[in-house]
Amino acid sequence: MKKCLSLILALTMVFALALPASAADAPAELTATAEAANIQKYGNVVLSLTCEEIKAAGYQFGDVVTVKFLEQSMDIPFCNNYSDVDSGSPALFARDGDGFVLVAINMGDFATTYGIAAKTTNEDKTFVWNYAEGVEGPVTFTISMKEAGGYYDEYVMHQLRYTNERADYAELTDEQFANFRAVATTGMGKGVLHRTSSPVNPKNNRNAYADAAIRAAGVTVVMNLADDEATVRGYEGYDASYYATTRYIALNMGVDFAAEDFQSKLAEGLMFFAQNPGVYAVHCTEGKDRAGFVVALLECLMGATYDEVVADYMATFYNYYGVKPGEARYDVIAGSNIVKSLQRAFGVSDLKSADLAAEAAKYVKAIGLSDADLAALKANLSAAPAPVEQPAPAADGGTTCVVVAGDCLWNLAYKFYGAGSAFGRIAEANGIASPYVIYVGQTLIIPAK
Repeated sequence: MKKCLSLILALTMVFALALPASAADAPAELTATAEAANIQKYGNVVLSLTCEEIKAAGYQFGDVVTVKFLEQSMDIPFCNNYSDVDSGSPALFARDGDGFVLVAINMGDFATTYGIAAKTTNEDKTFVWNYAEGVEGPVTFTISMKEAGGYYDEYVMHQLRYTNERADYAELTDEQFANFRAVATTGMGKGVLHRTSSPVNPKNNRNAYADAAIRAAGVTVVMNLADDEATVRGYEGYDASYYATTRYIALNMGVDFAAEDFQSKLAEGLMFFAQNPGVYAVHCTEGKDRAGFVVALLECLMGATYDEVVADYMATFYNYYGVKPGEARYDVIAGSNIVKSLQRAFGVSDLKSADLAAEAAKYVKAIGLSDADLAALKANLSAAPAPVEQPAPAADGGTTCVVVAGDCLWNLAYKFYGAGSAFGRIAEANGIASPYVIYVGQTLIIPAK
Protein backbone atom coordinates (compact mmCIF):
# COMPACT_ATOMS: atom_id res chain seq x y z
CA MET A 1 0.00 0.00 0.00
CA LYS A 2 2.79 2.41 0.93
CA LYS A 3 4.55 1.82 -2.40
CA CYS A 4 1.32 2.38 -4.34
CA LEU A 5 0.68 5.60 -2.49
CA SER A 6 4.25 6.72 -3.16
CA LEU A 7 3.83 6.03 -6.89
CA ILE A 8 0.51 7.88 -6.98
CA LEU A 9 2.10 10.81 -5.13
CA ALA A 10 5.02 10.93 -7.58
CA LEU A 11 2.72 10.80 -10.63
CA THR A 12 0.43 13.40 -9.10
CA MET A 13 3.37 15.73 -8.60
CA VAL A 14 4.49 15.24 -12.21
CA PHE A 15 1.11 16.38 -13.55
CA ALA A 16 0.21 18.83 -10.78
CA LEU A 17 3.34 20.98 -10.82
CA ALA A 18 2.62 24.11 -12.83
CA LEU A 19 4.19 24.49 -16.25
CA PRO A 20 7.17 26.87 -16.45
CA ALA A 21 6.17 30.49 -16.60
CA SER A 22 7.02 32.69 -19.56
CA ALA A 23 9.70 35.37 -19.24
CA ALA A 24 7.01 38.02 -19.11
CA ASP A 25 5.47 36.30 -16.08
CA ALA A 26 8.77 35.87 -14.21
CA PRO A 27 8.50 36.61 -10.48
CA ALA A 28 10.01 39.83 -9.18
CA GLU A 29 13.48 39.88 -7.65
CA LEU A 30 13.41 39.37 -3.88
CA THR A 31 15.79 40.72 -1.23
CA ALA A 32 16.50 39.14 2.16
CA THR A 33 19.16 39.22 4.88
CA ALA A 34 20.94 36.60 7.00
CA GLU A 35 22.33 36.85 10.54
CA ALA A 36 25.22 34.72 11.84
CA ALA A 37 23.25 33.99 15.01
CA ASN A 38 20.58 32.25 12.91
CA ILE A 39 22.91 29.92 11.01
CA GLN A 40 21.95 26.35 11.78
CA LYS A 41 24.12 23.58 13.23
CA TYR A 42 25.28 22.25 9.87
CA GLY A 43 25.92 25.62 8.20
CA ASN A 44 22.49 26.19 6.67
CA VAL A 45 21.91 29.94 6.27
CA VAL A 46 18.46 31.16 7.34
CA LEU A 47 17.12 34.14 5.37
CA SER A 48 14.68 36.76 6.56
CA LEU A 49 12.35 35.72 3.70
CA THR A 50 9.48 33.44 4.73
CA CYS A 51 8.53 30.32 2.83
CA GLU A 52 5.08 31.72 2.22
CA GLU A 53 6.49 34.97 0.79
CA ILE A 54 8.67 33.28 -1.82
CA LYS A 55 5.84 31.00 -2.91
CA ALA A 56 3.41 33.92 -3.08
CA ALA A 57 5.89 35.76 -5.30
CA GLY A 58 5.52 33.01 -7.88
CA TYR A 59 8.64 30.88 -7.39
CA GLN A 60 7.97 27.14 -7.69
CA PHE A 61 9.89 24.02 -6.71
CA GLY A 62 11.99 22.95 -9.67
CA ASP A 63 12.85 26.49 -10.79
CA VAL A 64 16.49 27.52 -11.16
CA VAL A 65 17.14 30.83 -9.39
CA THR A 66 20.07 33.23 -9.29
CA VAL A 67 21.20 33.99 -5.75
CA LYS A 68 23.65 36.86 -5.14
CA PHE A 69 25.49 37.70 -1.90
CA LEU A 70 28.93 38.98 -0.84
CA GLU A 71 29.85 39.70 -4.49
CA GLN A 72 29.13 36.08 -5.37
CA SER A 73 26.47 34.83 -7.76
CA MET A 74 25.19 31.27 -8.19
CA ASP A 75 22.45 29.60 -10.19
CA ILE A 76 20.83 26.96 -7.99
CA PRO A 77 17.53 25.06 -7.84
CA PHE A 78 14.63 26.06 -5.61
CA CYS A 79 13.56 22.97 -3.69
CA ASN A 80 11.54 21.60 -0.81
CA ASN A 81 13.99 19.23 0.91
CA TYR A 82 17.74 18.61 1.11
CA SER A 83 17.33 15.30 -0.72
CA ASP A 84 15.96 17.17 -3.75
CA VAL A 85 19.56 17.81 -4.83
CA ASP A 86 22.66 15.63 -5.05
CA SER A 87 25.08 15.27 -2.17
CA GLY A 88 27.37 18.28 -2.10
CA SER A 89 25.06 20.51 -4.15
CA PRO A 90 23.72 23.91 -2.98
CA ALA A 91 20.09 24.96 -3.31
CA LEU A 92 17.49 27.41 -2.05
CA PHE A 93 15.03 25.63 0.23
CA ALA A 94 11.53 26.29 1.52
CA ARG A 95 11.14 23.18 3.65
CA ASP A 96 7.91 21.79 5.05
CA GLY A 97 7.58 22.89 8.64
CA ASP A 98 10.18 25.68 8.35
CA GLY A 99 9.07 29.28 8.64
CA PHE A 100 11.95 30.80 6.68
CA VAL A 101 13.83 30.13 3.45
CA LEU A 102 17.31 28.55 3.69
CA VAL A 103 20.34 28.48 1.43
CA ALA A 104 22.17 25.23 2.14
CA ILE A 105 24.27 22.42 0.73
CA ASN A 106 22.93 18.88 0.86
CA MET A 107 25.44 17.05 3.08
CA GLY A 108 27.59 20.17 3.28
CA ASP A 109 28.22 23.46 5.06
CA PHE A 110 27.05 26.50 3.07
CA ALA A 111 28.12 29.18 5.57
CA THR A 112 31.74 28.01 5.66
CA THR A 113 32.02 26.98 2.00
CA TYR A 114 30.94 30.41 0.75
CA GLY A 115 32.81 32.49 3.31
CA ILE A 116 29.83 33.81 5.25
CA ALA A 117 30.74 32.59 8.73
CA ALA A 118 32.96 30.21 10.69
CA LYS A 119 31.84 27.74 13.37
CA THR A 120 33.64 27.37 16.66
CA THR A 121 33.04 24.06 18.48
CA ASN A 122 33.42 24.24 22.25
CA GLU A 123 34.91 21.54 24.48
CA ASP A 124 31.42 20.33 25.36
CA LYS A 125 30.71 20.02 21.61
CA THR A 126 28.26 22.93 21.56
CA PHE A 127 28.97 25.51 18.87
CA VAL A 128 28.69 29.18 17.88
CA TRP A 129 28.80 30.88 14.46
CA ASN A 130 30.64 34.16 13.85
CA TYR A 131 30.92 36.18 10.65
CA ALA A 132 33.99 35.32 8.59
CA GLU A 133 36.86 37.78 8.56
CA GLY A 134 35.95 40.85 6.50
CA VAL A 135 32.23 40.10 6.51
CA GLU A 136 29.85 42.52 8.18
CA GLY A 137 26.36 41.41 9.02
CA PRO A 138 23.65 41.11 8.25
CA VAL A 139 24.49 39.66 4.84
CA THR A 140 22.18 40.72 2.02
CA PHE A 141 20.87 38.17 -0.51
CA THR A 142 18.98 38.81 -3.73
CA ILE A 143 16.95 36.11 -5.47
CA SER A 144 15.78 36.26 -9.09
CA MET A 145 14.47 33.78 -11.66
CA LYS A 146 17.11 32.17 -13.86
CA GLU A 147 15.02 29.49 -15.55
CA ALA A 148 11.47 28.60 -14.59
CA GLY A 149 11.20 24.83 -14.38
CA GLY A 150 14.89 24.43 -15.25
CA TYR A 151 15.38 21.78 -12.55
CA TYR A 152 11.91 20.25 -12.97
CA ASP A 153 12.92 16.75 -14.14
CA GLU A 154 15.62 16.34 -11.49
CA TYR A 155 13.25 17.61 -8.82
CA VAL A 156 10.67 14.97 -9.67
CA MET A 157 13.33 12.23 -9.58
CA HIS A 158 14.38 13.31 -6.11
CA GLN A 159 10.94 12.99 -4.57
CA LEU A 160 11.39 10.38 -1.89
CA ARG A 161 9.20 10.45 1.19
CA TYR A 162 8.75 8.17 4.19
CA THR A 163 6.47 8.05 7.18
CA ASN A 164 7.10 7.28 10.85
CA GLU A 165 4.11 4.97 11.18
CA ARG A 166 4.88 1.27 11.61
CA ALA A 167 1.54 0.35 10.03
CA ASP A 168 2.63 1.95 6.73
CA TYR A 169 5.41 -0.64 6.41
CA ALA A 170 3.50 -3.86 6.92
CA GLU A 171 5.76 -5.69 4.44
CA LEU A 172 8.88 -4.95 6.50
CA THR A 173 10.23 -6.76 9.54
CA ASP A 174 10.71 -4.75 12.72
CA GLU A 175 14.46 -4.74 12.01
CA GLN A 176 13.91 -3.35 8.51
CA PHE A 177 11.55 -0.68 9.85
CA ALA A 178 14.35 0.30 12.25
CA ASN A 179 16.76 0.28 9.30
CA PHE A 180 18.78 -2.23 11.32
CA ARG A 181 20.95 -4.93 9.82
CA ALA A 182 24.18 -6.80 10.30
CA VAL A 183 26.87 -5.82 7.82
CA ALA A 184 27.80 -8.97 5.91
CA THR A 185 30.16 -7.70 3.19
CA THR A 186 33.44 -9.37 2.25
CA GLY A 187 36.03 -9.33 5.03
CA MET A 188 33.64 -8.33 7.81
CA GLY A 189 33.34 -10.70 10.76
CA LYS A 190 29.96 -12.40 10.99
CA GLY A 191 27.71 -10.56 13.42
CA VAL A 192 30.41 -8.03 14.34
CA LEU A 193 29.19 -4.78 12.77
CA HIS A 194 25.63 -3.48 12.56
CA ARG A 195 24.00 -0.32 11.28
CA THR A 196 20.74 1.15 12.45
CA SER A 197 18.57 4.18 12.92
CA SER A 198 18.83 5.75 16.35
CA PRO A 199 17.94 3.39 19.21
CA VAL A 200 17.34 6.38 21.53
CA ASN A 201 16.02 9.34 19.53
CA PRO A 202 12.21 9.02 19.28
CA LYS A 203 11.95 11.55 16.43
CA ASN A 204 11.24 8.98 13.71
CA ASN A 205 9.37 6.47 15.89
CA ARG A 206 11.96 3.79 15.19
CA ASN A 207 13.99 3.94 18.40
CA ALA A 208 12.16 1.19 20.29
CA TYR A 209 12.53 -1.19 17.34
CA ALA A 210 16.20 -0.28 16.94
CA ASP A 211 16.87 -0.72 20.65
CA ALA A 212 15.27 -4.17 20.60
CA ALA A 213 17.35 -5.06 17.55
CA ILE A 214 20.70 -4.10 19.08
CA ARG A 215 19.75 -6.03 22.22
CA ALA A 216 18.95 -9.16 20.19
CA ALA A 217 22.23 -8.81 18.27
CA GLY A 218 24.22 -8.48 21.49
CA VAL A 219 25.66 -5.09 20.55
CA THR A 220 28.09 -3.86 23.18
CA VAL A 221 29.92 -0.91 21.54
CA VAL A 222 28.11 1.92 19.72
CA MET A 223 29.23 4.86 17.58
CA ASN A 224 26.56 7.59 17.81
CA LEU A 225 27.22 10.08 15.00
CA ALA A 226 24.28 12.36 15.69
CA ASP A 227 24.18 13.42 19.35
CA ASP A 228 26.25 14.76 22.21
CA GLU A 229 26.25 13.03 25.59
CA ALA A 230 23.72 15.38 27.20
CA THR A 231 21.28 14.92 24.33
CA VAL A 232 21.56 11.13 24.52
CA ARG A 233 20.84 11.06 28.24
CA GLY A 234 17.98 13.52 27.80
CA TYR A 235 15.95 11.33 25.45
CA GLU A 236 12.76 10.00 26.97
CA GLY A 237 13.19 6.35 27.93
CA TYR A 238 16.98 6.41 27.83
CA ASP A 239 17.43 5.10 31.39
CA ALA A 240 15.29 2.04 30.68
CA SER A 241 16.84 1.31 27.27
CA TYR A 242 19.26 -1.45 26.39
CA TYR A 243 21.31 1.29 24.72
CA ALA A 244 22.10 2.72 28.16
CA THR A 245 23.91 -0.52 29.06
CA THR A 246 26.25 -0.37 26.06
CA ARG A 247 29.58 1.39 25.77
CA TYR A 248 28.92 4.25 23.34
CA ILE A 249 30.62 7.38 22.09
CA ALA A 250 28.48 10.44 21.27
CA LEU A 251 30.18 12.42 18.50
CA ASN A 252 27.60 15.07 17.49
CA MET A 253 28.92 15.13 13.91
CA GLY A 254 27.84 17.41 11.10
CA VAL A 255 26.92 16.22 7.63
CA ASP A 256 29.75 17.69 5.56
CA PHE A 257 32.00 14.67 5.02
CA ALA A 258 34.84 16.90 3.79
CA ALA A 259 34.81 19.18 6.85
CA GLU A 260 37.71 18.99 9.30
CA ASP A 261 35.26 18.77 12.20
CA PHE A 262 33.54 15.75 10.65
CA GLN A 263 36.82 14.01 9.92
CA SER A 264 38.34 14.63 13.36
CA LYS A 265 35.22 13.27 15.06
CA LEU A 266 35.13 10.29 12.70
CA ALA A 267 38.76 9.54 13.62
CA GLU A 268 37.73 9.69 17.29
CA GLY A 269 34.92 7.21 16.64
CA LEU A 270 37.10 4.81 14.67
CA MET A 271 39.76 4.84 17.40
CA PHE A 272 36.99 4.12 19.92
CA PHE A 273 36.16 0.98 17.94
CA ALA A 274 39.84 0.10 17.69
CA GLN A 275 40.29 0.38 21.45
CA ASN A 276 37.10 -1.45 22.45
CA PRO A 277 36.62 -4.98 21.11
CA GLY A 278 32.99 -6.04 21.00
CA VAL A 279 29.89 -6.27 18.88
CA TYR A 280 29.45 -2.95 17.12
CA ALA A 281 26.67 -0.68 15.89
CA VAL A 282 26.87 2.62 14.00
CA HIS A 283 23.95 5.02 13.87
CA CYS A 284 22.96 8.60 13.24
CA THR A 285 19.29 9.61 13.32
CA GLU A 286 17.87 7.74 10.33
CA GLY A 287 20.88 5.49 9.83
CA LYS A 288 20.99 6.78 6.28
CA ASP A 289 23.50 9.54 5.48
CA ARG A 290 26.21 9.82 8.14
CA ALA A 291 25.87 6.17 9.15
CA GLY A 292 25.71 5.23 5.47
CA PHE A 293 29.02 6.93 4.76
CA VAL A 294 30.81 5.58 7.86
CA VAL A 295 29.63 2.00 7.32
CA ALA A 296 30.51 2.15 3.61
CA LEU A 297 33.98 3.36 4.57
CA LEU A 298 34.41 0.44 6.97
CA GLU A 299 33.10 -2.00 4.36
CA CYS A 300 35.66 -0.71 1.86
CA LEU A 301 38.41 -0.94 4.47
CA MET A 302 37.61 -4.59 5.14
CA GLY A 303 37.61 -5.60 1.46
CA ALA A 304 34.04 -5.20 0.24
CA THR A 305 33.37 -4.95 -3.48
CA TYR A 306 31.75 -1.94 -5.16
CA ASP A 307 28.52 -3.88 -5.67
CA GLU A 308 28.41 -4.96 -2.01
CA VAL A 309 28.88 -1.40 -0.76
CA VAL A 310 26.17 -0.04 -3.03
CA ALA A 311 23.74 -2.87 -2.23
CA ASP A 312 24.10 -2.39 1.53
CA TYR A 313 23.74 1.38 1.25
CA MET A 314 20.64 1.05 -0.94
CA ALA A 315 18.95 -1.37 1.48
CA THR A 316 18.21 1.76 3.51
CA PHE A 317 16.28 3.24 0.57
CA TYR A 318 14.18 0.11 0.37
CA ASN A 319 13.48 0.25 4.10
CA TYR A 320 12.37 3.89 3.98
CA TYR A 321 11.10 4.41 0.43
CA GLY A 322 10.56 1.02 -1.19
CA VAL A 323 13.29 1.59 -3.80
CA LYS A 324 14.37 -1.71 -5.41
CA PRO A 325 17.28 -2.79 -7.62
CA GLY A 326 16.42 -2.48 -11.29
CA GLU A 327 14.41 0.71 -10.87
CA ALA A 328 15.77 3.76 -12.72
CA ARG A 329 15.86 5.77 -9.50
CA TYR A 330 17.96 3.08 -7.75
CA ASP A 331 21.09 3.89 -9.76
CA VAL A 332 20.38 7.62 -9.67
CA ILE A 333 20.18 7.61 -5.86
CA ALA A 334 23.30 5.48 -5.42
CA GLY A 335 25.28 7.51 -7.92
CA SER A 336 24.37 10.87 -6.45
CA ASN A 337 24.89 9.83 -2.84
CA ILE A 338 27.25 7.11 -1.62
CA VAL A 339 29.19 6.69 -4.87
CA LYS A 340 29.74 10.44 -5.16
CA SER A 341 30.61 10.79 -1.46
CA LEU A 342 33.20 8.00 -1.55
CA GLN A 343 34.71 9.30 -4.77
CA ARG A 344 35.17 12.70 -3.12
CA ALA A 345 36.59 11.16 0.05
CA PHE A 346 39.03 8.93 -1.83
CA GLY A 347 39.90 11.47 -4.52
CA VAL A 348 39.03 9.08 -7.37
CA SER A 349 36.89 9.62 -10.45
CA ASP A 350 35.73 6.02 -10.89
CA LEU A 351 34.82 4.12 -7.74
CA LYS A 352 34.24 0.86 -9.61
CA SER A 353 37.85 0.58 -10.74
CA ALA A 354 39.42 1.85 -7.50
CA ASP A 355 41.17 -0.35 -4.94
CA LEU A 356 38.58 0.32 -2.26
CA ALA A 357 40.48 -1.26 0.63
CA ALA A 358 43.64 0.70 -0.16
CA GLU A 359 41.76 3.95 -0.64
CA ALA A 360 39.83 3.49 2.62
CA ALA A 361 43.05 2.75 4.53
CA LYS A 362 44.66 5.84 3.04
CA TYR A 363 41.64 7.93 4.03
CA VAL A 364 41.45 6.80 7.67
CA LYS A 365 45.18 7.35 8.12
CA ALA A 366 44.88 10.82 6.59
CA ILE A 367 42.21 11.79 9.14
CA GLY A 368 44.35 10.73 12.09
CA LEU A 369 44.56 6.97 12.65
CA SER A 370 48.01 5.46 13.15
CA ASP A 371 49.13 2.16 11.65
CA ALA A 372 48.52 0.55 15.04
CA ASP A 373 45.00 2.04 15.25
CA LEU A 374 44.24 0.79 11.76
CA ALA A 375 45.49 -2.71 12.53
CA ALA A 376 43.46 -2.89 15.75
CA LEU A 377 40.33 -1.63 14.00
CA LYS A 378 40.60 -4.21 11.23
CA ALA A 379 41.34 -6.98 13.73
CA ASN A 380 38.26 -6.09 15.77
CA LEU A 381 35.99 -5.91 12.72
CA SER A 382 37.19 -9.20 11.26
CA ALA A 383 37.07 -11.22 14.48
CA ALA A 384 34.06 -13.36 15.32
CA PRO A 385 32.34 -12.17 18.52
CA ALA A 386 33.43 -14.10 21.58
CA PRO A 387 31.00 -16.93 22.41
CA VAL A 388 28.64 -16.19 25.24
CA GLU A 389 29.36 -18.45 28.20
CA GLN A 390 26.34 -20.09 29.79
CA PRO A 391 26.20 -19.14 33.51
CA ALA A 392 26.82 -21.99 35.91
CA PRO A 393 24.83 -22.41 39.12
CA ALA A 394 26.39 -20.84 42.25
CA ALA A 395 26.29 -22.27 45.75
CA ASP A 396 24.18 -19.42 47.19
CA GLY A 397 21.39 -19.83 44.66
CA GLY A 398 22.85 -17.20 42.38
CA THR A 399 25.02 -17.94 39.38
CA THR A 400 28.36 -17.18 37.77
CA CYS A 401 29.33 -15.83 34.38
CA VAL A 402 32.48 -15.47 32.32
CA VAL A 403 33.27 -11.94 31.11
CA VAL A 404 33.33 -11.50 27.32
CA ALA A 405 34.48 -8.58 25.17
CA GLY A 406 32.24 -5.57 25.68
CA ASP A 407 31.00 -6.54 29.14
CA CYS A 408 30.96 -4.10 32.04
CA LEU A 409 29.39 -4.37 35.49
CA TRP A 410 26.54 -2.08 34.50
CA ASN A 411 25.36 -4.18 31.55
CA LEU A 412 25.83 -7.41 33.51
CA ALA A 413 23.62 -6.00 36.27
CA TYR A 414 21.05 -5.04 33.66
CA LYS A 415 21.22 -8.54 32.17
CA PHE A 416 20.78 -10.42 35.47
CA TYR A 417 18.72 -7.94 37.54
CA GLY A 418 17.01 -5.77 34.97
CA ALA A 419 18.71 -2.63 36.34
CA GLY A 420 22.22 -1.44 35.56
CA SER A 421 22.27 0.52 38.79
CA ALA A 422 22.48 -2.79 40.68
CA PHE A 423 26.07 -3.28 39.52
CA GLY A 424 27.28 -2.69 43.11
CA ARG A 425 25.93 -6.09 44.17
CA ILE A 426 28.16 -7.84 41.64
CA ALA A 427 31.13 -5.65 42.52
CA GLU A 428 30.75 -6.38 46.24
CA ALA A 429 30.37 -10.13 45.71
CA ASN A 430 33.60 -10.22 43.72
CA GLY A 431 35.64 -7.75 45.75
CA ILE A 432 35.82 -5.26 42.89
CA ALA A 433 36.38 -1.63 43.86
CA SER A 434 36.19 1.59 41.89
CA PRO A 435 36.89 2.06 38.97
CA TYR A 436 35.21 -1.35 38.66
CA VAL A 437 37.51 -2.87 36.02
CA ILE A 438 36.75 -6.41 34.83
CA TYR A 439 38.64 -8.57 32.33
CA VAL A 440 37.73 -10.85 29.43
CA GLY A 441 37.78 -14.47 30.69
CA GLN A 442 37.21 -13.48 34.33
CA THR A 443 34.58 -15.55 36.16
CA LEU A 444 32.21 -13.42 38.23
CA ILE A 445 29.81 -14.42 40.98
CA ILE A 446 26.30 -13.12 40.33
CA PRO A 447 24.36 -13.05 43.62
CA ALA A 448 20.76 -14.22 43.59
CA LYS A 449 18.08 -11.58 43.20
